[in-house]
Amino acid sequence: MPGTSNVIEGVMTMRTIRGRVRGQTIELHESLGMVEGQEVELDVRMVPRVSDHPGDGLLRTEGALRDDEEWDDIMEEIHRARKDDRRPRSLELEDE
Repeated sequence: MPGTSNVIEGVMTMRTIRGRVRGQTIELHESLGMVEGQEVELDVRMVPRVSDHPGDGLLRTEGALRDDEEWDDIMEEIHRARKDDRRPRSLELEDE
């Protein structure tokens, strides 16, 4: 994923780039394009870890709507509709 930059009058003022922490060092995923020894200021944000296991994204949202009364009403309506839909249906056979 390439980083993003802000350029004002030909001078790069800010750039977002990803990297990985290794002890006290941050290994960048791409080159900064700056000269050796250039002083910089860092604003570091942690990137959430993404799992490779199916269903983990759903588990991260577990409980997100637990205190939402409107959501409870919606789920109750869905439950009633599914329950009503379970009536046996007769099959109509056409004469050939």
